[in-house]
Amino acid sequence: MAYCRQEGKDRIIFVTKEDHETPSNAELVADDPNDPYQEHGLILPNGDINWNCPCLGGMASGPCGEQFKAAFSCFHYSTEDVKGSDCVDQFRAMQECMQKYPDLYPQEEEEKPADRLEETAVSEAATTKEEEGSS
Repeated sequence: MAYCRQEGKDRIIFVTKEDHETPSNAELVADDPNDPYQEHGLILPNGDINWNCPCLGGMASGPCGEQFKAAFSCFHYSTEDVKGSDCVDQFRAMQECMQKYPDLYPQEEEEKPADRLEETAVSEAATTKEEEGSS
């Protein structure tokens, strides 16, 4: 005979060998798409965006969360031939917001003009040396 006890939110069930010999009569319950505790991906079964998805990295809840949601929603629901081409204003607003918070939203380091000049000079020197060697 099985023995059961409750510990907080957990229910512990001890079973005997005889309990395991009879087939289970447990019924599986279908997932509820509206269950807030159910694990879902980025897109919910009803087609809505799951703003709680860990894959968004908290972007929907930061200081620019509303701008992120507007841009991402626009892109997700876009029906243009070039998907998202109608969302430039929303993405611009999101980018402008993120630039106000460089500690939270670090920008990729842009190449400095001096670095580009140095690269150009090195590649031009190499090209000139190759041309002189082939003459």
